[in-house]
Amino acid sequence: MLVAELFFGRNIPGRAPLTEAEWAEFAGNVITPNFPAGFTVMDGQGQWQNPANGQIARDPTKILLVAASREPDLAPRLAAVIEAYKTRFRQQSVGMITRDSCAVF
Repeated sequence: MLVAELFFGRNIPGRAPLTEAEWAEFAGNVITPNFPAGFTVMDGQGQWQNPANGQIARDPTKILLVAASREPDLAPRLAAVIEAYKTRFRQQSVGMITRDSCAVF
């Protein structure tokens, strides 16, 4: 299986941070259809350096953990979640770490 960890900053330009209700709606309408077999979400505190100007940003963060079979559509499903979040919440990036793992559910 592939294990992917995605890091979603919750600070939104020009407004208050992403709310729990907004996250729940995003998870239900975007993440769940792409990963109906399951996923885990954790809260974190992140730090990111903007490559364009070197500024450091500190954000409350949602961490999404997905373990999924390596099917041909896996990368596009991960990309769909990332792009939807970036577009909907005006984010410059969503971090992702992937690794191979042995897992059973």
